[in-house]
Amino acid sequence: MAIAQRPRALDTILYGGLTVGLLDACDATVFFGALGARPDRIAQHVASGLLGPASFDGGAATIALGVVLHFTVAICIATTFYLVSLRIPALVRHPVIGGLGFGVAAYFVMGHVVVPLSRVRMSTSGFSFPVFVNGVVGHAVLIGLPIALFAARSARRRLGRA
Repeated sequence: MAIAQRPRALDTILYGGLTVGLLDACDATVFFGALGARPDRIAQHVASGLLGPASFDGGAATIALGVVLHFTVAICIATTFYLVSLRIPALVRHPVIGGLGFGVAAYFVMGHVVVPLSRVRMSTSGFSFPVFVNGVVGHAVLIGLPIALFAARSARRRLGRA
C-alpha cells in the first residue's frame, strides 16, 4: 500500500526524535557500559562536544547538559529525516528500507562531519570493529527505522488509515 501524503511534522520530529533519543541512550548505556563506561560519563562525553574535556569536571551540570544535547541532536536528526522525506517521499512510502538507509547515513554524517567539528576529544585507540558495528546497526535500527515508522504512520493517519 503506497502512502501518498506527507508525514506530520509533530509526529515525525517530536515523537520520533524523543523515541530515538531514548533508544540511542539505552544502546549507549548498555553497549559502552559493558565496556566499563558509567552513564554519567557517557552524558559528559556528549557534553564534551560543546565544552571539550572540561565537561568531565562539571558534575551534575554537565551530565544534564549532555542529556539535553543528546535529545537535541536526536530531534535534529528526526527533523532532517522529515525535511528530506518531503523531497524524497520514498523514504516514507518504504519506511523500512528508507529508515535503515537514513540511519546508516546519519551514522556516517555524525562520525565524519558533526563529531569532528565538535570539541570531543577523538579516541587515540584506533578503529574498533565492535564499536563500528554497534554504531552502524544502532543508527539504522534504533534511529533511522523508528523515525521512518513514525513518519509513515503519521502519513497514513493523514489519509484516514491508522
